Amino acid sequence: MKKAFVIGALLVVLTLSLGGSVASKGTDGGATYEQLRLFTEVLSIVQNQYVDEVPPKNLIYSAIKGTLRGLDPHSAFLDPESYREMQVETSGSFGGLGIEITLRDDVLTVVSPIDGTPAYRAGLQTGDRIVKIDGLSTKDMQLQDAVKRMRGRPGTKVTISVVREGWTEPRDFDIVREQIRVQSVRSQDLGGGIAYIKLRQFQEQTPGDLVAALEKANKAGMKALLLDLRNNPGGLLTAAVEVTEEFVEDGKLVVYTEGRVRNQNMRFSAHAKKSYPTLPMVVLVNQGSASASEIVAGALQDWGRAIVVGVQTFGKGSVQTIIPLSDGSGLRLTTAKYFTPKGRSIHGKGITPDIVVEIPKDPATKDRLPSLDPMEELKKDIQVQRALDVIKTMRIIEQQRPAGGSQVQARPQ
Repeated sequence: MKKAFVIGALLVVLTLSLGGSVASKGTDGGATYEQLRLFTEVLSIVQNQYVDEVPPKNLIYSAIKGTLRGLDPHSAFLDPESYREMQVETSGSFGGLGIEITLRDDVLTVVSPIDGTPAYRAGLQTGDRIVKIDGLSTKDMQLQDAVKRMRGRPGTKVTISVVREGWTEPRDFDIVREQIRVQSVRSQDLGGGIAYIKLRQFQEQTPGDLVAALEKANKAGMKALLLDLRNNPGGLLTAAVEVTEEFVEDGKLVVYTEGRVRNQNMRFSAHAKKSYPTLPMVVLVNQGSASASEIVAGALQDWGRAIVVGVQTFGKGSVQTIIPLSDGSGLRLTTAKYFTPKGRSIHGKGITPDIVVEIPKDPATKDRLPSLDPMEELKKDIQVQRALDVIKTMRIIEQQRPAGGSQVQARPQ
């Protein structure tokens, strides 16, 4: 009788929670109810006849996970522990490997290792496919479950098996977890009035850290900016908007989102009090630039504010909303897609650079070049060097322009 009550209560809850939103879209409520009857019928059979007794909560959680898994790689159910862990992601401090992952064609795939983290030092690269975590196959593993397995107490080890293009078989990476404290902004004076700023991730503190770096560079005589978004897997949408509005005129559209629910249709425009709307800029991107990075690069490209240099970006253009649930768990639900000011959807496509600069693949080089002094590393970076050539060309054109002439963004090819 107790089990029957649990199932009956579930049917009522699901009918109430689904019926309100579904009815508003004109879906047949009767058909939804019939499908819920089928669901509860299966749930009852499992509870009564499955070889092992399973707590009702576990069954419900599994059913919810399965529902969300059938939607897209980015929607997920977060149990109370996972929900609490998720809340620290945007703070820039957590125990783990320092890697952004996604599901691509149902395979766990590396979006980007974060610079300076254990995953980066171990040699993981964008596009690597993770086939095992501590010997457990990742086939059919939910994204959130994979994240949970790779995170953990600093000092503990995790082994991940990776397949990479050009390899004949998977290779194991033994990586020791660390407390990941991502410094989201790194800056360097390249000389000649050119400032270099790298954004590693879009966190709560990123816009403020960027402003501080820009003010420091401005005091040092900054005349042009090289903004590096390579291997930046994204982060907060609001942070991306605040970063962009430092470089576009007040009132200009940065990004807009469209979803099924009216409150997901939003427009984000620049309203910065202090900004650099005429500063000559080049933005560096690569296949590890995703989500919020693509918002920034796309907006600056659409408004002709920067030349985008590098290779095609990742192509993650959907918006996830975190919805808390009554028992302390939560939903990470894809609720909208974002579009650049000119209406381009980045999802599945990415941002195409104005100037494509590939990194040569040297088979004699093992995974990654040794860590160098920051300035020496930039001097050996062919994408950075090409970006500097572009900036120099832009400055020459600007100097030759007659006084009072219209400002036209130079686009060297």
